[in-house]
Amino acid sequence: MEEAQPDDILELDELWSFVYEKTNQQWLWSALCRRTRQVVAYVIGDHSMNTCRRLFKKIPYEYRKCHSFSDFWKTYKAIMPEQTHQCVGKESGKTAHMERWYNTLRQRNARDVRKTLSFSKSEEWHHMVTKLLITNLIYMEPLNHLPLPKLPPPTARLTTLCTISTTSRRRKSKS
Repeated sequence: MEEAQPDDILELDELWSFVYEKTNQQWLWSALCRRTRQVVAYVIGDHSMNTCRRLFKKIPYEYRKCHSFSDFWKTYKAIMPEQTHQCVGKESGKTAHMERWYNTLRQRNARDVRKTLSFSKSEEWHHMVTKLLITNLIYMEPLNHLPLPKLPPPTARLTTLCTISTTSRRRKSKS
């Protein structure tokens, strides 16, 4: 994880899902650094003040000093430091990166889609799949932006393929 800069901004939000039946609600609470697009902390739990407190404790100390934005869920106002935290509506755009990140999660994991037939049958598996997906998005996604190996121009590849195929035909005809 990259070190916090003095002007970093955290975006906080929660994502609803369930295990086995919709009455067994699970909430993914996340803190995302706007500059690095990196999830600096997350917890899975209920939609209570206790889970918000767990999230705050998981945020690295350097990032706790940064300014943060969240929606108007009452627990944020109670737990987050008043001098650095601000509750805002979605229309403000101050949590747009977090919302985009949750859209990516929903695209990659059917368990997180609001109206779905896919769901976890146990909390243990739900937590493992979520952790695996977040870890993949944090550590593996940047690898997708590495340059591809250089290939010969298309005409050279086509010539090579044609040569191989005519050579193999000649061998077959001689036998």
